[in-house]
Amino acid sequence: MTEFEEIYSNYFKDVYRYSLVLSKNKSIAEDITQETFFKALKKIDAFKGDCKISVWLCQIAKNTYFSYLKKQPYLLEDIDNVVNIPGDDFEQKIIADGNVYEIHKLIHGLEEPYKEVFMLRFFGDLSFRKIAELFGKTESWARVTYHRARAKLKEALL
Repeated sequence: MTEFEEIYSNYFKDVYRYSLVLSKNKSIAEDITQETFFKALKKIDAFKGDCKISVWLCQIAKNTYFSYLKKQPYLLEDIDNVVNIPGDDFEQKIIADGNVYEIHKLIHGLEEPYKEVFMLRFFGDLSFRKIAELFGKTESWARVTYHRARAKLKEALL
């Protein structure tokens, strides 16, 4: 097995899950994952080892997904497919609100890193530790960023 085949087999599930969290669509996540590994293969020599390889791959996946969205701006995820949503009044309001398009506009209108942290925590149900690892930050940073994103959305919804 080559070194890249080993990377692919070790990190495929992580990259796919991350892509699924971002896209909330299995088909898109599969495409993003395949494109991520294709790009990684082409740029493997550029990987300097400054971060974990999983973080590097997820960065490629994130950039690939955002490029995909720029090509398809009309694409909005279906909130009805969301599972394991934290039981909080605010989160329940998002789910119960009939205007899914407006909610997604608000979420996608958040600036980075608020948007991504909120999506990873709310839709992906990732722990603050995992979110912090993806960004190369502390767990406290992930908590604060999530709660600030939540406050921004709450203010816009209420």
